[in-house]
Order: sequence, then C-alpha cells, then structure tokens
Amino acid sequence: MSGKTGHRKLLEQLEADGVRYLFGNPGSSEEGLIDEISRFPAIDYILGLQEAAIVSVADGYAQATQKPAVVQLHCSVGLGNAIGSLYHAKRRRSPLVVIAGESGVAHDAMDAQMAADLVAMARPVTKYAARAIDSRSLLRLLRRCFKMAATPPFGPVFLSVPQDVLDAINDEPVLPTVAPSSRVVPEPSIVAAVTAMLRGAQHPLILMGDGVAHSQAQPELARLAEVWGARVYGVMASELNISWTHPLYCGLLGHMFGHSSQRVVAEADVVVICGTYVFPEVFPLLTNPFRADAKIIHIDLDPYEIAKNHPVTVGLLSDPKLTLKALADMLTDAATPAQRVAAAERVRAIGELNQRTVLDAKARDEAVREAVPLHMSAFAAELAQRLPEDAILFDESLTYFPELTRWLPPKTPGSFFQTPGGTLGVGLPGAIGAKLAHPQRTVLGFSGDGGSMYTFQALWTAAHYRIGAKFIVCNNGGYRLLKQNLLDYWRTLGLKPDQFPPSFPPSFDIAEPGLDFVGLAQALGVPGQRVAKPADIAPAIQLMLAHDGPFLIDLRLDGGVPRPVN
Repeated sequence: MSGKTGHRKLLEQLEADGVRYLFGNPGSSEEGLIDEISRFPAIDYILGLQEAAIVSVADGYAQATQKPAVVQLHCSVGLGNAIGSLYHAKRRRSPLVVIAGESGVAHDAMDAQMAADLVAMARPVTKYAARAIDSRSLLRLLRRCFKMAATPPFGPVFLSVPQDVLDAINDEPVLPTVAPSSRVVPEPSIVAAVTAMLRGAQHPLILMGDGVAHSQAQPELARLAEVWGARVYGVMASELNISWTHPLYCGLLGHMFGHSSQRVVAEADVVVICGTYVFPEVFPLLTNPFRADAKIIHIDLDPYEIAKNHPVTVGLLSDPKLTLKALADMLTDAATPAQRVAAAERVRAIGELNQRTVLDAKARDEAVREAVPLHMSAFAAELAQRLPEDAILFDESLTYFPELTRWLPPKTPGSFFQTPGGTLGVGLPGAIGAKLAHPQRTVLGFSGDGGSMYTFQALWTAAHYRIGAKFIVCNNGGYRLLKQNLLDYWRTLGLKPDQFPPSFPPSFDIAEPGLDFVGLAQALGVPGQRVAKPADIAPAIQLMLAHDGPFLIDLRLDGGVPRPVN
C-alpha cells in the first residue's frame, strides 16, 4: 500500500505528463487537492476570479504550446460558468483537460447542495466526458482524458473527480500518457487518383483550417497551392496556417451567412478542403454551394467532419502534413508543361490582384490617418513599426481585424491566434495564456469593448502573477459586429437599402454610461492609458511596450457602420 490519496496521485500524474500549470478557481470540494498542490513545486496553480476567464487563459496556453492545458473547476456552478468558454475550445479544437470536484459518490442519493450531472453538462461542449467513481480508475481515466485531448483532432475533455474518490487511498501506477501517432498518409493509388483530379483543374481552390497548423503543415500547404496555382481561403482558421502575405492567400470566409462562402466557391471546379469542416457560418446554406460538377477532396483527421454537410468526391482520413506533401510531390512530377505554365500564370494573376487589393486598402487607410474618432489602421501602422519581429498577437478585434492585419500581417506559425467565432471574451485571457507559454516574447491581446467585459476579471490574474501581456480594448461604444450583421440580415429578407430601418436597435449601444476601461484595469491591478486622438498613439504604444508587466490601452475607435446605397 502506498498510503497516498487520490489528491496526491492525481498531481503525480500531472507531473508525469509534464504539466507546468494548473489553471483554476477552487471550491469546497477541491480543498484537499488545492492543499496538496503546495507540496508540488513543479506545478504552479494559476488562480482565476471567474471560470469563463480562467478557461480562456488555459485555452490561450494550450493554443500557444499545442499541448493539453489542465483546468480545475468547482462542481456544477463552476462548470456552468465555464460552458461558453468550453464551447469555444471545442469549436477551435483546443486541447484542454478539465477536472471538476463534487462532494462525493456517496452523496449521489441525497440531492445535496450543488449536485448535478456534471458529465451531462460537459458532454455537449467537450470531446470526451467521464466521472471517476472508483479510486482504482482515477488515473486510468485521467490518462484517457490526456490521450483524447492530445490526439487529433484536438479538443477539450472533462473528468468529474468526486471528493471521496480523491480522499481514498490510491495504489494506481503513475505512468506518462501516450497519445497515438496520427501521421498517416493515403496509399499511393489514392494519391495518384486525387492528383489526376488536381491536374485537370482550371479554377482550383483550397479551403483550409486549423488542422493544418495542428499538423504543422504550413510549408506543405503553401507548396501545394504554388504548384497547383490555387487560391487559398481560411475556414475555421484561428491560427496561422499560411502566411497572410503569401500571394495566394485570399483571406477568411465569412462567419455569419452562407451566401458569403457561396460567392467564393461558386466557380471552383476542383476544391481541396484540409483541416476544417465546411461551412462554419451561423446561418449556412442548406443547399450545396459548390458547382454540380466540382470535384471535392476533403483531408482531415476527424472522420465526422469529412462530408459532414456536403458530398465529397474523395474523403481522406489522413494527416494533413503528409498528405499535402504527397499530393504536391506527385503533382510536381505528373503535371504537363502546359499545366505548369497555367499554374504559374494563376499564381501571378492571383498574387497581383491580392497585392493591388492591399495597396488600395492601405491608401484608403492613409486618407484617415489623422481622423478622429480614430481608425484602427492609424494605431496598427504605428504598432507595426514598434513591435519586435517575434511578437505574438491574440486577436479578438472582430470588425477591426482587416485593418489590424493589413498593417501587421501574420507571417510565422505560432505568432498569431484569432477567435474563429463562438463565445466572446477570449482575446484578453488568451493573451495571458500565450504569455505564460512564451514569457520572453511580447504578447498582445485585442478585444472589443463588449467582448472584453465577458472575461475582464482575467486582468487580475495577469497582475497577481505579473504576467506581462499587453491588452488593447477596441472601444467604439457599441456592438459594431451586430450592426454589420443586421445589415446582412435585412438583405437576406429581400429589403433594398432604402427600405432598411433608419436606425439600429438601442440595445446595440453601450456608450451610456461609457465604460472606463483604464479605471477598470487599474482596479484589477493593471495600469493603462486612454488613446483617443492621433497624437496619443505613439507615446501610448511606447509606454505599453516599455512597461514591465501587464498594461492596457483603451483605444477609442470610430464605431460607424456604413450603410449600403441602392
């Protein structure tokens, strides 16, 4: 008999799996675990004041390391507060291992205070959910959770750990978790059949998502696009899957209405979908947006996502990195001279069009450089001149990201993370997690004024542990994204612009009273500066980057939403 309780053995298992941080918000049913962690100097407990915020901190850490981050929550109420952030983690495939305490299996019949079916609560927002009911399987289940979280497709998992199971003596062996390798590639005959489809394309298209980054397949994706002469669009792409300065990268598909994606894919005769599902809009089309004769090749490590919504010609349950390489290699060898010339011409034409589009947009930005209220482009252009090359951006600027990334285009894997939609409030805590993962690098988190209020408590965590992330709140006094979406909605109703209602709903504005983000940050221990005019920008950025610790900029931006004309 070891004489060790489940509390200690659980922490020994985390230690064996290389866990550096335990993110959490404790309660009475986790007191034994929190007491025990003081005897594990290799694991630091990162306290959050609210569950949605601390889950988002852990999510940022998991994204930045591509390894499971561990979160501890308190029973039903703590898990309930975290549900929105877990939904986000599931959608963007973040590897999280979430544990939650409860009073004990012995109390199941009592309907005790805070009793609930935690597994049923967690199952819709996790990849796997379980409950430990016997001390002899506590570590077995914990290793299973680690394996599930770390096996592509990544995702959050949940384990309920009742206090009486943790209190019991535990003799289970502590063994490092082994996740299975997913480096698989289709057999050569299938690669050859797909290559034959690619060779015949006149209007090729690649739709990619975060499965590319998780496979570290960015070079292979870029090479296939170049050899094939294909436009590349991001779909459910919240990490850097290809440099945004690559001549063939054409941007992100829309997230709200399916007609936006339909316009992009309508002419494509051969489409490669890789590392994502299609299409992740809130209101996707119920009809197939692709050409009736289009050949669709879908590459993913998640069989559920392949052909989930629309038919495909070939589905490849395989590793993106190896599969994209195999296709690029075979296409390079098999293409005729005429096909190579045609692909090179497409690369030239697409690159020139994308370059003109960026230059035209920057010219428009220059025209409003001195405008008040400020435009994001004025701030982003100055920031681009002062940030170190290895800076990390965690972007939830939403309606401002086109201007931000025009002047700060993401180029390097691991340097850019962006919300793909879902819950709000991930930008500021995500930056804290990324800074924990990379303490020597400059990390900036962008969020909207409305979104930041979902998880603003995270700033206390940054101040408490002196995590020197920098925060920029895009403050326009309203829900600008909802206003833009409402314009699209009116269009879907068949209204012409002159038939649109004259104003937006008053509930889309949060300017009365205005939110004092500098004051809120200071109350949580983070200094800040308000930026409202062009002359404020450079001094504030200099002060932010020079400050040794977390710092916030309240960036007062133009919140106007141009209305279309007939």
